Order: sequence, then C-alpha cells, then structure tokens
Amino acid sequence: MDSATAFREAFRSSKHIVVIAGAGLSAASGIPTFRDGGGMWRSLSATALATPEAFEANPSLVWQFYHYRRTKCLEAKPNSAHQVVAKMSLPAQLRKVAPEAKSFHLITQNVDRLSVDTLNALVNVEASPSSSTADTPTGDKPTDKKPQKRPVFPNSILEMHGPIFDVRCTACDHCEEDRTDPLCPALGAANASFANYTDAGTKEINIPLADLPRCRACGALARPGVVWFGEKPYYLDEINSIVYKADMCLVIGTSSTVRPASTYAYRVQRHGGKVAVFNLDPSEKDEQADFVFRGGCESVLPSLFPELA
Repeated sequence: MDSATAFREAFRSSKHIVVIAGAGLSAASGIPTFRDGGGMWRSLSATALATPEAFEANPSLVWQFYHYRRTKCLEAKPNSAHQVVAKMSLPAQLRKVAPEAKSFHLITQNVDRLSVDTLNALVNVEASPSSSTADTPTGDKPTDKKPQKRPVFPNSILEMHGPIFDVRCTACDHCEEDRTDPLCPALGAANASFANYTDAGTKEINIPLADLPRCRACGALARPGVVWFGEKPYYLDEINSIVYKADMCLVIGTSSTVRPASTYAYRVQRHGGKVAVFNLDPSEKDEQADFVFRGGCESVLPSLFPELA
C-alpha cells in the first residue's frame, strides 16, 4: 500500500482532526514566509522586528515592516490548499473523506486571515435573486431570500498569533480590525516608495511618532495587533484540549522550530494519534511523522482530497 492510500485510510477512520498550519499554507498566495523574502529588513532579521522591544525602540521601523506585510496580505487571494482546509470545517464536506469525524479545528500561526476569509466565503452561500424574470427557471419574479448558511464545526479556526489587520492601542488596549489601505498617509507614502521586499528592507524612512497609526478610542499610539515573540499566543488552553483528544493531526507548511505549535504534533502522536506532514522541505524531525508529503500544499492537498478540491 502506498503512503497516499495508507494516509487516506487512516484519515477516513479519524474522529477528532486538527490541522496545524504555518506560512507554507499561504506561500502560493504570494505572501512571503516570515523568514524568507530576503529574510532581512534594514539589516535586521524579520524575527528581531517582531518583538515588543523592537517596537518600543523604533515604532516607525516596525510599523513600516508590518504595513508592508499588511498590504501583501490584502492583495493575496486564497489558494487551493486554503479551499481544501476550509471545507474540512464544514461537517457535510469533511464527512465525505472522514465519515466518523466529530470535530475539526485549524490552529493557524498565520496572520493573513486567508483561512478565515475562505471559510466565510464558503459558509455564506447566498440564494441570490436573479436580475430579471428571464433568468428564473419558471419565469416567476425573483424574490429576496436570506443567505443560507451551512453548519460549521464550532470554533473551527483558532488564530493563535492574531490577525495582521488588527490595530491595538498601546495605552487603553482597545483593539479593532482595520483593513484600510493605507492605514495612515505616512505609511502609505512609505509603501509607495518600495519596489519590492528587498527594496523596502533597505530604505531608511523615519516617520514621526505623531504620524503613525493612532487609537480611535483614546488617540494614543497604536501597534500591530499580532502576537510578537515573547508574548503569549492566543487560545492556549483551548488548543491544549483540542490536541489532547485529537487522533489525526495534519501539519501544513510549518517547521518544527516555533514553540508551542511545534510540540502539538508530537503530543498527538504520543497518545496514539496519527500525524501527517505537508511541507516543501520537511525537516529531520518532520520525518518522524506517520506520513510525510513533500511538495507545495496547494498541489498535494487537492490531489489527496479530490472530493474537497
């Protein structure tokens, strides 16, 4: 039996499925992974900028880095891997490939919201009225109908690092999603001068504090609403409970280097569950999984789950 067939059989008998997703899930959508795209920004590593200390020292620099990434996320479109994973959140879809499934959760380290947007598009299936009577099968006048919503597994997507479109106050902690582009004129002007990631990472532009994003509630300086290195990820207690009962774990587009997410697959395997890794370049630790699929997840996942493609 080949590995694809063995994996499908194991998946088919799974009851509690969890997906751990990282930057590789969105790479095919044009979003550079956190450690690539040159990996440097003004001679600093991207990871060095994703800290509270970096923001305190140079909020202009950190905001330019995140605003550039926000723009790329706004431009990005979900790829076929997002579609497959999103359909797993719908019980009627998941049971095509896992008839005994009782729960499904996507734990994503990504901040781009592509998984959430993909699921929302699937859930809100509108019975759109036709534009004219000629368009209706019976010739009847079109009628207004409320959107028909498909049932979804509860809390099926957990964004443990938050969304990049959230803007959080540094004083009153007010937080709201804001997809305005540009977020403020000064950041828009900086973005307009960047030809690409490398160019953006080498140009020195100092934006005055007063011209950076401000809190709409109190007017204080705002910061990106994502979880930075050194900060506590969201939903840890809930995630621990999910991992504890999972009997199938898919690790998609992430490395075994960032804790705590890097420990989840090991914990599933330790209590008897199966682990499948999907990565362009699986690490030595990834090879310890029950199933390893090398390649872009945007092509591998649809080939393994044609019913969900």
